[in-house]
Amino acid sequence: MKKVYPSKIGVWLMVILITATVPGFYAAIAKQDYAGLPVLIIVTIFVVHLIATTRYTIDGIMLRVQSGFIVNKKVSITTISKVVETYNPISSPAASLDRLQVYYNNGTVIISPKDKAGFIGHLQSVNPNIVFVPRNKKG
Repeated sequence: MKKVYPSKIGVWLMVILITATVPGFYAAIAKQDYAGLPVLIIVTIFVVHLIATTRYTIDGIMLRVQSGFIVNKKVSITTISKVVETYNPISSPAASLDRLQVYYNNGTVIISPKDKAGFIGHLQSVNPNIVFVPRNKKG
């Protein structure tokens, strides 16, 4: 059964995007200097497109990780050994810092499904040998 898990979109990511683009738009409009505006618009559309199209699809034994036209990775779920909760900020196809690091064969991919519990459960229903390691909650 094919199921699509959209990426969680983190508040901090949106704050960074707004903080990075609004001053540029404001400066261009306030100074009536529109020369750089097309580049700013294109970059903003590109980033929003990446965020909006980031998703993770489980289809049979395959996990497909997509983010716009930049990332299209396929991983056999049978090769996944563990899934670890992380806040690792490294660049990845994840639109939130509330992330999962998926270990497979000799590689990893960091993702941020909105429904983490459902996603992990789905992976484990395909491969019961997958170990889930929750984040160490300090308290």
